[in-house]
Amino acid sequence: MGLRAKIGFAIAATAAVVAVFVGLLVHHHTVNAQLDIAAGSLDGRLQTAVQDRAAGVDSGRALINPNDLPPPLRKVVEQGKRGVYLDTSGRTPNLWAASPLGSDVVALKRTYLKEEETVAGLDRILWVAGIAGTGLGCVVGLLVAHRLGRRLTASAATAQRIAQGELSARLPLTGKDEIGQLTRAVNTMAEALAARLQAEREVTSNIAHELRTPVAGLVAAAGLLPPSRPTEMVQERAQHVRGLMEDVLEVARLDARTEEADRELRPLSELARRAVAATVYGGGAGRGSGTGGAAGAPDAPAPPVRIRVLREGLVETDPRRVERILANLISNGLRHGAAPVAVEIEGGVARVRDAGPGFPEALLAHGPQRFRTCGGSGGPGLGLGLTIAAGQARVLGARLAFANPPGGGAEATLDLTGSLRTETAEGEGEGGDAGEGSAGEAGGGGRKGGADR
Repeated sequence: MGLRAKIGFAIAATAAVVAVFVGLLVHHHTVNAQLDIAAGSLDGRLQTAVQDRAAGVDSGRALINPNDLPPPLRKVVEQGKRGVYLDTSGRTPNLWAASPLGSDVVALKRTYLKEEETVAGLDRILWVAGIAGTGLGCVVGLLVAHRLGRRLTASAATAQRIAQGELSARLPLTGKDEIGQLTRAVNTMAEALAARLQAEREVTSNIAHELRTPVAGLVAAAGLLPPSRPTEMVQERAQHVRGLMEDVLEVARLDARTEEADRELRPLSELARRAVAATVYGGGAGRGSGTGGAAGAPDAPAPPVRIRVLREGLVETDPRRVERILANLISNGLRHGAAPVAVEIEGGVARVRDAGPGFPEALLAHGPQRFRTCGGSGGPGLGLGLTIAAGQARVLGARLAFANPPGGGAEATLDLTGSLRTETAEGEGEGGDAGEGSAGEAGGGGRKGGADR
């Protein structure tokens, strides 16, 4: 039950309880007041009749020793007292008054039907008024709940936009009640968060820019060293540092949200094959290194990456960014999952699966997070690979989702359905674009780097 329904139900229930309570109070007060008035009037007439009887005057209104005198009133008279009693045991209610006079009993009797009808009419009015009041309370409750719910819904939607990275979003300041206080607190928190994240991004970007020149010099100097095993190690580490620096710069550019896609019409399977080749052989869209054996060699082992085209899709998108995303996902699967890694194309959807232990719960719950280190089968990383993939998907207007299928392993899904233009069915098949060897580093650390497996 939503908040609006709860508030409306609470106000309606309160109005109903108040209506019932007031109705019962008025009913009992009216009944007692009518009985007191009628009893007082009949008792006065009884006293007059007793006086007349004692004086020997027979008015003809009094009943002498009536046989149908109610037993409770008869007991009172036998005690020598005068009393009034409402008898409702018969079909018609009657009001009795009796008094002893010597050895006789003088009594008066009158119907109480008029008073009963008056009370019944009053009860009907109270019921109508109660229902109307409850309905009015329900309407007022719903209006109040709708107004409060609308403000809370708007606040929740803006807070969700802030959580998704739109740090300039703010809640509208309306009212000075508790919701207004909450709004101001959320806006203050958003401003502090935006300032902190902006400072963090600027520091990261500035550090990467400052390191660009010395790292380039380091790579050039390493290339001048004489051939040897130590030289290869230095060159490898220098390339790694340069790749990491470029990844940090790319993350900074994506954070700025100024990137725009250069769209072209391409088959999605072609982009997937290029991403696989770049990852396995170390060239093209992704940065990586592999053993790079010749594809199709007689003694080559089973390829670590396989492509399966269920249905071809022609997408209007940025080929470089799509290849970058797929290369990072494939590299992640090779480094932190387990071979074989399968790339499946179905229309405008590309799925990358591996046979590893699956994504960690933190990644499934919160998405990729940079600089979150944790160990995996491929060792610790910096979490930039999936961060870049998610950022590039956002630029493309695509959806990138992560899941652990029931059969085990990990599955990343890139949904470009919104960019799909035409489809041609090609049947099921497997491509041999992935050669022997293992994919190297594609996009700075891959999936389990940082907040990954």
